[in-house]
Amino acid sequence: MVTSHPLPEGFTEIEVFAIGTALLVEALLGFCLNGLTIISFRKIKELRTPSNLLVLSIALADCGICINAFIAAFSSFLRYWPYGSEGCQVHGFQGFLTALASISSSAAVAWDRYHHYCTRSKLQWSTAISMMVFAWLFAAFWATMPLLGWGEYDYEPLRTCCTLDYSKGDRNYITFLFALSIFNFMIPGFIMMTAYQSIHQKFKKSGHYKFNTGLPLKTLVICWGPYCLLCFYAAVENVMFISPKYRMIPAIIAKTVPTVDSFVYALGNENYRGGIWQFLTGQKIEKAEVDNKTK
Repeated sequence: MVTSHPLPEGFTEIEVFAIGTALLVEALLGFCLNGLTIISFRKIKELRTPSNLLVLSIALADCGICINAFIAAFSSFLRYWPYGSEGCQVHGFQGFLTALASISSSAAVAWDRYHHYCTRSKLQWSTAISMMVFAWLFAAFWATMPLLGWGEYDYEPLRTCCTLDYSKGDRNYITFLFALSIFNFMIPGFIMMTAYQSIHQKFKKSGHYKFNTGLPLKTLVICWGPYCLLCFYAAVENVMFISPKYRMIPAIIAKTVPTVDSFVYALGNENYRGGIWQFLTGQKIEKAEVDNKTK
């Protein structure tokens, strides 16, 4: 471990190393799993369906989160941020863009699954492409706002990565936080909740449960919930009295999203898993058409 730079304030040697290691493991594991999802979509013709395009969108966003985590891990081992203030802004923007795109794409998958199982309507390519483009443009809009002065990107407590600055808790931060939460957490969460509840009722009537309808929403809440709670708490109280090491925990939990998503949306999808198996082994998928149904 590099020793030319002092330890970040509030952290011990072992804590800095542990955080860097956790971020590195999350980055490598998530990138490999989502990279496999992306390559399989590209190589296996049967996987290239409109519904799976939305799964691809999640994988692309999650790979972006992994790249963000890898940079943070590298900086953690250096004990400082080596890319300057402009690099901090780029890092914050890139992390926010991919995180929000991942959440929006997850809501899009929930919407598609609702129509697939409850209305029996088939997703068209034009609709899938439009939904994917909207998810990314919508995420880009909100990720750009801190660069334009509504909200602000700054260093996280370890000071080796950058995100939305919640330390000030001023009016600028509060207005951005509440608008961001409504449009990028509450509304996607509501879409996922209502969609999967309807699917669950459909499965209950048929007695055939094709997948765990509660898992996607639980993933959203468990992975992003701690970070959201920290940000909301910063809107009403000064969070600086909380130890920096504890304020890093929600960020580390949030970066488990790529790995968890890969199991929920790709490896947990029976037909997509079959496509990945075909890519790895060369064995053909028995089912001619691969849709976005899960196990």
